Amino acid sequence: MGTGDVLDRLEETIARLADGSAPLDELVAAHERAVKLLAEAEAELQALRDQAEELGNSARPR
Repeated sequence: MGTGDVLDRLEETIARLADGSAPLDELVAAHERAVKLLAEAEAELQALRDQAEELGNSARPR
């Protein structure tokens, strides 16, 4: 799943949590889903940072 997709799903999940109208078991499941999506987004962000750093290092004259 791409970063944009992860962020879209995370946003939808957070909106569901913020609404608070769902039954407790659905809210717990949404929270667990949000935690997983956030971890996935953070991992993708770190991978992009690492890639940018590698590109920056390879572009520097030696």
